[in-house]
Formats: sequence, structure tokens, C-alpha cells
Amino acid sequence: MISSTLIKSIQDVMRQDQGVDGDAQRLSQLVWMIFLKILDDTEQELELMTDGYVPAIPAQYQWRAWAGDEEGLTGDGLNDFVNNDLFPALRKLSGGTNPRTLIVREAFEDSYNYMKSGTLLRQVINKINSIDFTVRADQHQFNDLYEKLLKDLQGAGNSGEYYTPRALTQFIVEMVNPQLGETVLDPACGTGGFLANTIDHLRGQVKTPDGEALLQASLRGIEKKQLPHLLCLTNMILHGIDAPTAVRRANTLTRPLRDYGPADRVDVIVTNPPFGGVEEPGVEQNFPQNVRTRETADLFLVLIMRLLKPGGRAGIILPDGSLFGEGVKTRIKEQLLNECNLHTIVRLPSSVFAPYTSIATNLLFFTKGQATQETWFYEHSLPEGAKGYNKTKPIRIEEFDSEKAWWFDRVESANAWRVSVEDIKARNYNLDVKNPSAVEANNESALDLLTAYQAKQSMVQTLIKELRALLEESLNND
Repeated sequence: MISSTLIKSIQDVMRQDQGVDGDAQRLSQLVWMIFLKILDDTEQELELMTDGYVPAIPAQYQWRAWAGDEEGLTGDGLNDFVNNDLFPALRKLSGGTNPRTLIVREAFEDSYNYMKSGTLLRQVINKINSIDFTVRADQHQFNDLYEKLLKDLQGAGNSGEYYTPRALTQFIVEMVNPQLGETVLDPACGTGGFLANTIDHLRGQVKTPDGEALLQASLRGIEKKQLPHLLCLTNMILHGIDAPTAVRRANTLTRPLRDYGPADRVDVIVTNPPFGGVEEPGVEQNFPQNVRTRETADLFLVLIMRLLKPGGRAGIILPDGSLFGEGVKTRIKEQLLNECNLHTIVRLPSSVFAPYTSIATNLLFFTKGQATQETWFYEHSLPEGAKGYNKTKPIRIEEFDSEKAWWFDRVESANAWRVSVEDIKARNYNLDVKNPSAVEANNESALDLLTAYQAKQSMVQTLIKELRALLEESLNND
């Protein structure tokens, strides 16, 4: 039986170990162990169901062999086995008939055992052994706890970049509406939130074994950092993807744009490309000269336009800076509106990604192959009475009910407005279009504020005059 108490007790044991420093390392430590436990549980299930099944890992390195016995290896013997036998063996696994073998090798290329106490390590292992990932109830409960772990990572320094609020990933996937048989890509997949929501969305369309095979083959993901990549692999296995070989560890931007051909193009892209940072020197040389920049989000937007098939659909998250920026950003937006139908921009409050960042963000939805004629904007409002989102009160999927109701029957309102492409061009492709209703309201409030400010200034001047008179009177009396 899984509970938040169990996960907390595991974290408490890790906190006693001198080798584990901070939330990010604790999560990394926990994930490689859970990855091996999940792999072994599902492998045992496949061995029973499939004649002649060849396991992904040699017998002596399977979880059941070295970790399954609660009275087994512990102390220095356990630590020595993990550091000097298990990890080197997993990093050198050679390819075979089981595609999972390659996944394991890639997962452990840069994984580490941070724990120094083999005794504490055994305590953590024994707690993990209480979970049976072949039991549907345990799987479901762990999915929920897995989400909680990822939320906790938001506060772990720069590691917060790995987590996109699930309300955003779910809403984007629902609106883009991938269909069974379409290829879905997240070129900066992080921990796999978009891909997990896509699986949930597509699984409702699966009616036959062939349909399940289509689903299994339809997902692609790329992530350049080790921890989120391992988290994503774990997430995919938890969501029933037997061998997530299409989730690769790489930097999508280091491949020259011209090298992406028809075979690389996909039907759907859903992603939250990293923003607020720059790429390493030289990466921009992989892109045409007129759109060269080192800003990651801008390069991803150019790449996404390249990777979509004609008629392909995208739902992505971009910061405000990509909307109003000039120079290279203007040329990228011009290309976007010429090559794609940017039909919708949902503007989000600045606190959606708190506490990791207060940068305001937007959801952009577009279809490749037809130039933009007009763009609809929808301003997402904070819940009534709320001043902002935070770690304990994040954005919820229910808050998008108004957008969903509006999506298929669009009319202008206090939250929705549209702008013609001619107006956008006249603005030099500035997409930072404010809500006209809010502007009017703000103008009224600004007038009130100005009046109040002038009244206070008058009071201040009066008090200064009175104080000066009192000082002069006092000096005269002296």
C-alpha cells in the first residue's frame, strides 16, 4: 500500500545520510531505485505472459536478486556492490533483443548512488519493496505521489524548471486533441508531463490490441538533462509504455535545422520549451542566419515550425518576452504567422510557475500550412479572491472550464478578444496585445489613483507649509 507517509519516511531516511545533499539529490537517488523496481516488477509480469521473454538486465543485477530480500545485502557490502558492480554493469549493457536494455544503459550513464551508508540504503530499499507496481491500485496511487514529488522539486533551486503544472499540460493536450495513429512529439520533454497526458488522452481511443500498438509507437520525446530524462522514462513505464525507446536523451537544438527532413516531421507537438536562458555558444549556428539567437525558447519555436507536418498542430508555452520582443524575435513571429495559423493565445497570470519563476507565460496554439488571418486572445483569470498561485495553491484544470466552453463557440467578451493579422503586422508583429476590457478598466482605476495621488500631494504640501511656519516662528522667538 502506497501513501504520502511512505514517501516521507523514505525521504526522512535519506536525510540521515551524509552523502545526499538537498531535495534534487534525494529525488535523483529515489528515482533510480524506483526505476529499477518498476522495471523488475513489469519484467516479471512479462516473463509470465510471454514465452521465451529475454529480460533487459542480467539475472544478478535485477532488483529481485540484490534488493528483493529484506535480510539480504546491507552495510558496506551493499554499498560496495551498488557502486562498484551494479552501476558499472548497467552502464556497459550491450544491446540485445530486448529494447529495454538500451533504455537502462542510457538511464544509468550519468546516474549516481549518493548514499554513503549501506545500512540506510537498505532501509530505503525495504520501504520501496512494499510497493508492487504490477498492482493497479499501487500504480494509480504512485502516479499521484509521483506528481507530488515533481511538485516538491519546484522548490529545489534550478531543478524547478523540470516541472510544468499538470493543469497546463492537460489543457493543451485536450485542445490540440491528438488522435490515435498520429505521431506526437515533445522536443523538450522534461519529466514527461505532456507525454503522460497524451497517453491518457489516447488510451480512451484504444479499442483493440492493434490500437494499443499504435499508441505505444506514437510518442516521441527528447530531453537533454539526466535527471528529468530518467524521471520521464519512469513516468512512461508507469503509464504503460512497455519500452519507451523513443524518449531519447539529447539536445534537440544541436542538430542543424536543415538536417531535419520529412521522416522527422510529426502530426502534433506539445511542449514547454525552456525559457529565461541561453544556449551554449555555437548552437545558434545550426539555424538560418535571419533567425539566429541564443535564447532557447525562440530557437525551439523555429524548430517546432520545421518539425510539424503540413496540417500539423502545436500547443506550446512561451514567455511574454517572445510575444513583444523585437529584432530576431520579430522575424521569428513573422515566419510563424506566414507559415502557420496562430489561431489562439491564452494569456496566463505571472504566478503560474511560482515559486520557480514569476515570468508571465502564454499558451500558443497553431496549425502549420495556412497563414494566420486573425488571432484570438483569451485572458485566464485568477480564481475569485486569489492574489496569485503558489506551491500550495497551484493552477487547477477546473479553472480552464471557461476556456473550454468558449473554444468551440468563440465570441468576444471581457476575457476574449481577436486581432486581425493586419493589425498585428501594423504592430510590427508585437503579439503582446492587452485585453481591451482590462485596459478600459485600468484607465478608470488609473484616473482614480491619479486623483487620490494629487489629493495626497496637496495634503503633503500643506503640512510642509505648516511645519515651515512653525519652525520660522520658533526661530523668531529664540
